[in-house]
Amino acid sequence: MTTTPSVAIVILNWNGKSFLEQFLPSVLATVYSNLQVWVADNASTDDSVTFLQQHFPQVQLICLKKNWGFAEGYNLALWQIESDYYVLLNSDVSVEPEWLQPIIDWLEKDKTYGAAQPKIRSYHQPQFFEYAGAAGGWIDTLGYPFARGRVLENLEADAGQYNHTAPIFWASGAAMVVKRKAYWDCGGLDAGFFAHQEEIDLCWRMQLQGYKIFCVGQSTVFHVGGGTLPRGASQKTFLNFRNNLTMLAKNLPTVELVWKLPLRMGLDWAAGVVQLRTVGFGYLKVILRAHVAFTQSWLTGKLRRSPRRKPLASLPGVYRGSILWQVMVRGRKNFSRGIKEA
Repeated sequence: MTTTPSVAIVILNWNGKSFLEQFLPSVLATVYSNLQVWVADNASTDDSVTFLQQHFPQVQLICLKKNWGFAEGYNLALWQIESDYYVLLNSDVSVEPEWLQPIIDWLEKDKTYGAAQPKIRSYHQPQFFEYAGAAGGWIDTLGYPFARGRVLENLEADAGQYNHTAPIFWASGAAMVVKRKAYWDCGGLDAGFFAHQEEIDLCWRMQLQGYKIFCVGQSTVFHVGGGTLPRGASQKTFLNFRNNLTMLAKNLPTVELVWKLPLRMGLDWAAGVVQLRTVGFGYLKVILRAHVAFTQSWLTGKLRRSPRRKPLASLPGVYRGSILWQVMVRGRKNFSRGIKEA
């Protein structure tokens, strides 16, 4: 007799009462026989906790004493939850009732299948994929992340082109289903990231441990996006620049790191110069702050290299060229028609 794996959907909340009120009912309507729904509150200053206690008493609640950010907030919460699978789900995500079962069915096929995501479409423009994950994350040879259905800022409409299940490089933290064992085998999310790209780092480390990551195209959710830090916010820009360099320094083999890291830092500055006309020197100041913070973490030993490292191109979901070159020089902005064949 087979036992249905236990699943814990865990929503990390920070001042997200309006999202919980709007989207939690759809999460609670998820059809799965062995399911618990948790909200881990990151010391919200709105009345999220009181609202949950009054209106959703069936939801398990973890109250953290301060805002630990996405990475450490999840680590502290998940450590308290016993379940075969964790679902890291953003508070601004609407799900369909049958969304979860196809993902669990796929991950149960093989012990090396570590994590997966559904297709993620835009809540406000549901015919289009959403920025944070789309139909599964990829990365290029220089460490720039993009996704099937989202190349840089260019979003595809969902015409069924990604309805199959496919290996990817990273699963979005907006809706990631991950085996408990795989999560802790890799040490969980890196708390030093605080937020942004920490799920890419986790999936990279999972692959280095022998796990595989997938997008299950038979499942779809809808994401608002930018609920905590909107795109373009200086703090989000800082975290993205700092964390991307950190991720490369942790996981690239030395023979790649010695040339890719200086090149990437130079490209960061080039991006800042390009932005001068539109956003002024503020963008360059954020890049400088990110580079200083990254360098300090390296020199002080806070940045720890992953114990296992492989050539980046040997992993699934890696585009072996430059995504910037394809988009900005060759004009290829569509993953399904151009990038994957380039």
